[in-house]
Amino acid sequence: MSWKIEQGLFNSDFVDCHAILGIPVDAEVKDIRKQYLSIARRLHPDSCITENEDDRQRAAELLSKLVNPAYEKLSQEKHYAEYCVVLRLKGQQALKQQETVVLTSDPARRVASSSDLDSAYKAALRDLSKRQYQQLDQALEITGQISELNLVYLMRKESRGEAASSLRRPPSAAPVPNPATPRPSGTATGTMTAPAANAAPQQPSRDMLVASYLRRAHEFETKQNFPRAILELRDALKMDPTSSVCHSRLGVIYLKTNQATMAKIHFNKALELNPQDEVALEGKRRVEGPNAKSTSQPNAKGSKPDPKSGKPDTKGGGLFGLFGNKKK
Repeated sequence: MSWKIEQGLFNSDFVDCHAILGIPVDAEVKDIRKQYLSIARRLHPDSCITENEDDRQRAAELLSKLVNPAYEKLSQEKHYAEYCVVLRLKGQQALKQQETVVLTSDPARRVASSSDLDSAYKAALRDLSKRQYQQLDQALEITGQISELNLVYLMRKESRGEAASSLRRPPSAAPVPNPATPRPSGTATGTMTAPAANAAPQQPSRDMLVASYLRRAHEFETKQNFPRAILELRDALKMDPTSSVCHSRLGVIYLKTNQATMAKIHFNKALELNPQDEVALEGKRRVEGPNAKSTSQPNAKGSKPDPKSGKPDTKGGGLFGLFGNKKK
């Protein structure tokens, strides 16, 4: 089953967790949890009301691959705060590029032209979310339509200089139930953690967000999913074009995928921003080959040129292990 959704916020390399759960972008914590438990009971193998084995398999996959990860993202305070910052940025970017936004569903078009934005948005979303996981073969299509609603809502809010309430503050810390074992709504799952009185939650800074992109890129790179790693790094550079680290990491991935020209471009940009960037220095040396003019910079932290050959010591997996044991 293909999990690709090409509507709304999903079109901007963003996983719309609110759309997956069929909830508005300003949903309260208790409403997020309530909706998740309702969907989980419907899709879980132990409670899925269907005798069709294909539908049971589809339901289990929807729960494990879409619904559970979406709820985990929205229910953990640190991840939620980061997610909401990126979500609002996506709304701002879409508003700036609104001439490129094409709405494909009637509900989104109606919300886009409604004089009562909030009422129209909530009504359209309620209608779609009721049907979202009833017909399992239509779940992804309806999720895409909900994401279009979310995109329209965010764009119109931004055009008014407003923001959905949930995008201005992260939720209070709350225990996360085991997503694989949904419980009845009245069953306790743990002790509630009360937030400190009058404590203002820390919003993630630009550096924190860039670091999260780098972390995800590294995870994809480790799994050799280089296209996704490149997308993460490109998004990071949209947020901070002056990050030498992002440029050097892009260079490394392009080098691993035998795109030497692109690798060199990003290594050069990294060195332009930071002449001491050791990853870029080593990467450029590899791109230009053994006849390239050597630099006096060490190959890695604590790694010095070999006294006999004059070449950097690349034993042990290369610079910080980032290049692997790839031979030239």
